[in-house]
Amino acid sequence: MSAEHPTLPPVRLRADAELARDALAAPLLARAVRLARWAGPGTRVDAGGELVDEQLPEAAALLGLTPDEDGELAAGDAWRLAVDTGLVEVRDGTEGEDGDTPGTAAPGENLAVVTGGSPQDVLALWLDGFDAVFGDAVAPVIDDLDALVGEDGEIDIEALDWDPESEAEFLEGVLGNLYLLTVSEAAPDDGPVPLPALAASMVVPDDMGEPTDDVLEQVSDAMMRLDEQFQLLEPIGLVEYQPVDEALMAEEGEEPAPPVDDEDVTRYGMVRLTPLGLYGVRARMLDAGVDAPAVGDLADKGADALLDGIASYPEAAAAEETAAWLVGRDALTAARELLHAARGADAGSPLRRLHCQQTLSLVGPEAEPAVREVLDDAELGGLARVWLAEHGAADVPAPPESMVFWLAIDTIAAQLDADGDLEELQELVEGLTGRHSGFFEAAWRVPHPATAEVLEAMGRLHRDKASAKEARKAAFKARSQRPN
Repeated sequence: MSAEHPTLPPVRLRADAELARDALAAPLLARAVRLARWAGPGTRVDAGGELVDEQLPEAAALLGLTPDEDGELAAGDAWRLAVDTGLVEVRDGTEGEDGDTPGTAAPGENLAVVTGGSPQDVLALWLDGFDAVFGDAVAPVIDDLDALVGEDGEIDIEALDWDPESEAEFLEGVLGNLYLLTVSEAAPDDGPVPLPALAASMVVPDDMGEPTDDVLEQVSDAMMRLDEQFQLLEPIGLVEYQPVDEALMAEEGEEPAPPVDDEDVTRYGMVRLTPLGLYGVRARMLDAGVDAPAVGDLADKGADALLDGIASYPEAAAAEETAAWLVGRDALTAARELLHAARGADAGSPLRRLHCQQTLSLVGPEAEPAVREVLDDAELGGLARVWLAEHGAADVPAPPESMVFWLAIDTIAAQLDADGDLEELQELVEGLTGRHSGFFEAAWRVPHPATAEVLEAMGRLHRDKASAKEARKAAFKARSQRPN
């Protein structure tokens, strides 16, 4: 009955200060900061801004890395991140026929952010680093560079069989699925996700029963690519990752097939987003225009934004959001704002009124004067009487019959829109019809925009066949009296 709800549930983010500490502790960024402080007059870079080969051992030793090729590669990765994030400023070297002239490097302006910036500044720096590492993760894997170099000395990009847009889209989709699994309240816990399941979520069609051999091969290919990508993304603090067991390569060939039921799935890779990773993936989503709410987003908004916003929230998140919204607000003023925002005849108004009633229960008895002010309101009078009765108020006037039936339709409409528990909905429907003889004869006349839809739903939900038939007849009558 209401507009389509946002796809993503709200995420619970840690405080910016805590996330900023996590960002600075991320191994790759921490190494980049150390190299930025080390950079100076004696630092030499090549034409691409990379450290010259002669200085890589010194950089690796500074970072406490192993004095071998792997250590030098890791030092090179940290240097590139320092350059990409503005922690280091370089003046590129030049290449010439008479020999190469090395460039120079010095600490960049953004190094001051590490010690003197706000948490938001630090997180912005980290997001720049995440973007850089993401770019590395979707870059092509080149096994034989010489085979790709043309006669002009340039790399033949077309020979790579690499589509940068599709590669980026795939990894964005994987991170989006991982984000959804993390924030969903249906998730069993915050434990890691098996890599095969994540790969399958991107490859296996939703309507496919038993995957074909071709699809399983695609899942295996995706697993191997993701294994490489998550190993790149882990040092920036985005994920915690347990790589694919290398022994599987020897057991099953170059690429392991997805596990069968009796195998230890952890051997095939396990991954989860860190709290910092949740923040980073959400930031990318927001930049892409995705609606990715966070608990607390509505705390400084008006009551109308609150009631509309929590319409799609799970119960626990909605309670957190409303509690945060009430903090620092005058109780009576907040109650009046909520009641005003609950009015309306649009498709989302029944759910707004339900959330208004729930939020008023958090306000407490201080809301009573505002609630009494709407006792004669056609849309809010029933809600007001229920609230007063629940709080043991005296002198609650009896509602007119028209208000009783209007509230019944409004309440069921709200529960239907909230995707409530089926059994609870059935009990609500059967309880209403049991308490009021001739319910359907009166209900179809209720001037509520959702009357016909509610009666149709009651016909589907009621377990008594005769009552269900009455409901369907009443729904037909309600539709017939609607103006064209």
